[in-house]
Amino acid sequence: MTEGDSFSPFFTETEVWYSTMASKQEPLTKKGLDKLEKELEYLRTTGRAEVAQRIHDAKELVGAQNAPEYEDARNDQAFLEGRILTLENIIQNAVIIEETHDHQRVNLGSTVTILNHKGAKDHYTIVGSAEADPKEGRISNESPVGVALLGKGVGDKAEVNAPAGTLRWTIVQID
Repeated sequence: MTEGDSFSPFFTETEVWYSTMASKQEPLTKKGLDKLEKELEYLRTTGRAEVAQRIHDAKELVGAQNAPEYEDARNDQAFLEGRILTLENIIQNAVIIEETHDHQRVNLGSTVTILNHKGAKDHYTIVGSAEADPKEGRISNESPVGVALLGKGVGDKAEVNAPAGTLRWTIVQID
């Protein structure tokens, strides 16, 4: 830095968060991207309107801006705006996962059938972290299970160290 340059070592929490998140590529399926775009549109329109109405109603209800109803509505507004920023960032940095036709190796977008140590079959689709939903069988490529499965082929074994011990699977099918 030269003399006269202005530099402040102080940044707002939002600036720090945004600068660290802005450049990360987000792998998404086309379906996942569509879902996030719909959520973003809903939050920008309906969600913002609902929160604004709650803030307005809370102000009129008690006539004071420090009432619990008002504070709850303002907290919801902050959460909503944070989610909007997150979705905008994810969508801006989205990289669409092409449907894989390679059924030899587990890749992003692959649906994997695995056999656990008890002989039960489980099915997982490997997706980016932004659209992971373990309850729906959509696991992140960054999760321990996703990392263990990526690059493996049919018949290969995968292991994950978990608090309950080592989990072991055999890959039986890749779609």
